[in-house]
Amino acid sequence: MMSLQPSLFEGSKRLVYDEAIQMTLQSMQAYGPTHNHWVFAFSGGKDSTATLTVILHLIDAGRLQPPKSISVLYADTRMELPPLAIAAENLLNRLRARGIYCETVRAPMDQRFLVYMLGRGVPPPNNNTFRWCTRQIKVDPMTAALERRINELDGSILMITGVRQGESAIRDGRIAMSCGKDGAECGQGWYQQVVPEAKGIRGRIATLAPILHWRVCNVFDWLKIYARLEEYGAWDTSAVVDAYGGDEAQEINARTGCNGCPLAVKDLGLMTVIRVPYWSYISPLLGLKPLYRELRLPQNRLKKTGIDENGDVATAKNKQRMGPLTFEAREMALDRILSIQSEINLEALRLGRPKVDLLNDDEVARIRELIALKTWPNGWDGDEPTADTPLDAVFADGTIQPLLI
Repeated sequence: MMSLQPSLFEGSKRLVYDEAIQMTLQSMQAYGPTHNHWVFAFSGGKDSTATLTVILHLIDAGRLQPPKSISVLYADTRMELPPLAIAAENLLNRLRARGIYCETVRAPMDQRFLVYMLGRGVPPPNNNTFRWCTRQIKVDPMTAALERRINELDGSILMITGVRQGESAIRDGRIAMSCGKDGAECGQGWYQQVVPEAKGIRGRIATLAPILHWRVCNVFDWLKIYARLEEYGAWDTSAVVDAYGGDEAQEINARTGCNGCPLAVKDLGLMTVIRVPYWSYISPLLGLKPLYRELRLPQNRLKKTGIDENGDVATAKNKQRMGPLTFEAREMALDRILSIQSEINLEALRLGRPKVDLLNDDEVARIRELIALKTWPNGWDGDEPTADTPLDAVFADGTIQPLLI
């Protein structure tokens, strides 16, 4: 008699613990009990949301023994797509209500994306030589928060992530080299005994990706259907699904990113969100990417002359490099961003929808304070010419070509 092959989720209300979720359960059963505390690195995206809610469901269903404590560290870059930011905060509030330690991790005020750019004058990041954003607003704050939390706990810690094969070809390459490390059997997740970014706490922490093997269809089946059912936790994951395209999320299989991400060619994540009728009112956010491109133009930035204060050729490799944003450009950008925020929130009020929070009052005040203090990045005085000013050309070998008039 030929046996039937069930799908990961089967039936209108019954979750089938078949191969994929069984491997997740086995992964947690293999490594969870060897650590006193579990810490979730939570981004608010589809994979980290699925990981967190599935594991809590397994605990609530009695299939997984809980640890001594659970902590959730949410990486809030202040640049997240509104549906993801709102869903993340709602989820954290629910977890706090059941006694789970939750921390919203943000970069320090002066290191936040818009404060750093408009207050200090650092131009928008690019993919070539100046990609400063990811580490500054996400990686470094999360690493610091993780170290603080570990120092508050006794015993060993398992950091649980939503890393999944197929999400990034580059990341998959790292997984291929690391999968099976530290004696892990195939299918037991990506387990490492050291978190590379947290070397100061080496020996006390390991990291595990228990849904490494899930396909995107598994993720969306969980988020769109089963996670919302009472017997699986009644998690409100609708806004997360909306961020990836709503009912068409699985077919689109979109990647999300920051609002108006300067590193992306197109604002695909945001464009996907606003195609969902409920979120169409946030479409003015599409004005952020053109603004960032405008800020990179020469007329909005300073430039080194290539000559030092003694009148000699500067020793810098890029002698006439473009640099920070002018005060006029920063004020222009601040006004435009606040206008975008105001336009959206007026419509949100009319429709009874969630507001967006691009810049709060404290951040606006700090930007204006830094501008008033005439703040420039290190190595810049503010008396350099704007980058569209015609200058004698200074070449890398030190030769000078006078400006041809």
